[in-house]
Amino acid sequence: MERASAFIDNKIKELGDWRGKTLAKVRGIIHAADPEIVEEWKWAKATSPGTPVWSHGGIVCTGETYKGVVKLTFAKGAALRDPSHLFNSSLEGNVRRAIDIHEGDEVDEAGLKDLIRAAVALNLAGKNEARPEARRGAGSGRTVGKRGSGA
Repeated sequence: MERASAFIDNKIKELGDWRGKTLAKVRGIIHAADPEIVEEWKWAKATSPGTPVWSHGGIVCTGETYKGVVKLTFAKGAALRDPSHLFNSSLEGNVRRAIDIHEGDEVDEAGLKDLIRAAVALNLAGKNEARPEARRGAGSGRTVGKRGSGA
């Protein structure tokens, strides 16, 4: 994903302020936590230049930048343990959780690495489990397409 990495490099450079430095820092932490993580650039359209995305076995998190915050949104954050209490945004949802980083905030590197590793583990565990439809088979008690039963 060299092209995506170049888009992220450019985004950091264009920001040119604390948000760019923060995005660069969390990007480094993400790669340190999981050297196999893949950088992607998604959801680009005429009204939005796109969003940095880090994936491994599925989306781990996105890195959005706004005027007053750098937001790391974890796609399956609600399913992750957060012993360092980093999640501070999007807490009401059933799926996602986010970390809002404001100017001057210190990033808990160890806590963020733990969340990244947990998100990757969750994604990979999901890849190893068969979908419910694939697990059903003969002997499951389910009859499909049986004809002539008279019922």
